[in-house]
This record gives sequence, C-alpha cells and structure tokens, in this order.
Amino acid sequence: MDGSSRPALTPHVRVTFDHVREQHLLLAPEAVSVLNPTGAAVLELCDGRHSITEIVQELRGRYERVAPDEVAQFLARLAAKRYLEVRDA
Repeated sequence: MDGSSRPALTPHVRVTFDHVREQHLLLAPEAVSVLNPTGAAVLELCDGRHSITEIVQELRGRYERVAPDEVAQFLARLAAKRYLEVRDA
C-alpha cells in the first residue's frame, strides 16, 4: 500500500454513529469496533476515490497534527482484517 492506493470499505463492513453512546462504530460480521473521531474521519474518506495521500491532505485541513505513517498503519491493519479493499492507482 502506498500513497496512490485508494482504500474502500468492503461490502460487508460499514461505519455508523451510535447516537445513544455517542460513538462511531465500525461494524463487520461478528465484530464491532469503537472508533475515535479521527479513525471515523479516515474511514469516511475510504470510498475508493480518495488516495491515501489525498486522505492525509484532507485530514490536515481538519486536524492540527496528522502523521501520514499512522494513517497508513491504521489502514494496513484494517486491510489485513479484510475490512478494506485497497485499489492501486
């Protein structure tokens, strides 16, 4: 996975917001993960159109500090769990 890769959630995974708990959730078969706001923002941009470089640039407009390597590691962990498909440009 490199900066030009375009991640997208796999069809069986989705991100939602639980209004009762006021938390973002990543829902997958037999798994629920609580996301912090930054993780939710990253996954919101994982639509198969944004490259990893574009995702980092977008996040830099929203947050004071964004580490590209941390974004890439987060996405790599999700790809390893098959929650993301990564398309090469």
